[in-house]
Amino acid sequence: MIDIKKLRDDFDETAKKLARRGVEAWRLEKARDLDAKRRSLVGETETLKARRNAASKEIGKIAKEGGDIAAAKEEMRKVGDRIAEIDRELSQVETDLREALLMIPNIPADEIPTGMDSTSNVVVRKVGEWKDPDFAIPDHMVIGEKLGIFDFPRGVKLTGTGFPIILGQGAKLQRALIQYMLDVHCRQQGYTEMLPPFVVNSDSMTGTGQLPKFAEDLYHCQIDDFWLIPTAEVPVTNYYRDDILNAKDLPIKLTAYTPCFRREAGSAGKMTRGMLRVHQFDKVEMVNFVHPDTSFQQLEVLVKEAEAILTGLGLHFRVLMLCSGDMGFSAAKCYDLELWAPGEQQWLEVSSCSCFTDYQARRLNCRFKDADGKTKFVHTLNGSGVALPRLMVALLEQHLNADGSVTIPEVLRPYMNGQEKLLPVK
Repeated sequence: MIDIKKLRDDFDETAKKLARRGVEAWRLEKARDLDAKRRSLVGETETLKARRNAASKEIGKIAKEGGDIAAAKEEMRKVGDRIAEIDRELSQVETDLREALLMIPNIPADEIPTGMDSTSNVVVRKVGEWKDPDFAIPDHMVIGEKLGIFDFPRGVKLTGTGFPIILGQGAKLQRALIQYMLDVHCRQQGYTEMLPPFVVNSDSMTGTGQLPKFAEDLYHCQIDDFWLIPTAEVPVTNYYRDDILNAKDLPIKLTAYTPCFRREAGSAGKMTRGMLRVHQFDKVEMVNFVHPDTSFQQLEVLVKEAEAILTGLGLHFRVLMLCSGDMGFSAAKCYDLELWAPGEQQWLEVSSCSCFTDYQARRLNCRFKDADGKTKFVHTLNGSGVALPRLMVALLEQHLNADGSVTIPEVLRPYMNGQEKLLPVK
């Protein structure tokens, strides 16, 4: 969540910055006014408690001297009643303040473009080249059917729409991609691999910003109050919740493969064919805990680390800087990596790399002790390295051959017993 001091001490400038994200001023005013009320109640109760403490000593002195203390005791009873009343009111105000702050997104970085949707995103660079071959490229569903690697109807039978089954050499390719990504991150980029739980509690979802705003997009087990993770970002980032890290250990870089689960309520009709938008998918995630002085520089490193995966696979892609209104709720600055899918004739997002500044850390209460001995909030970053469904789509379409086979990138062949191509079975 944002620092309440920004609303308290610099409201107009903070409101101006958040207006770039479409945040209405009343949301900020509500949080500011609740904070003012909280501070007023705290001040009043501290004054009353000091008064009560002083009176108690005076009452004891009067009683010792044989004086009448009835009136003084009655006054202190009323003071005690008021303190109890304030404590109840303060508890509710603090709850309301936290709920108000949880609904305010992060403040966007000054350098990102202003806009309310993807039309205002800026292409930073394109990597690799694409030249249409001399044969027509069908979409990934047609390619996958000939290769015998997808079964969408039986996925619907087992679960429902958006839960595809990947078979045979396709499942082997998927496993190879995951292992390749983890090896690049751990062996070449300095990450430590983690295998976290795939379900988390509500505190974890709140810590990384999924709750309360995006509850309808998540799968929830009400009996246990557990949530299926929408991304490994949730358990990996929460690993250091309520911890105090050492500055000398920063940056800490963790990576994890997990399946991901997203209901994405309200997304019907948005690229729902085949593997383009599914409710269960595999992804490798990178999470960084960094010093506040280096977070935006580290974001550029993180983007390059995600790019390395796609470059190694010989794929054509582009990098976008997202505008203020198209970023994730918790992000201050975000880049998307999009692969070109010639069969779909569109760019497909496979990675979002975000800097959250101290926004998540405040929710998580994740801090570090600086060299000067002061305790401060860390900055967190995360990026997909990368999501599998659309990567599979682009890989099949970009590496398709005229005979219907698909060339396996060289970096994956060691994970596939030297296999060079996916071959048609139909």
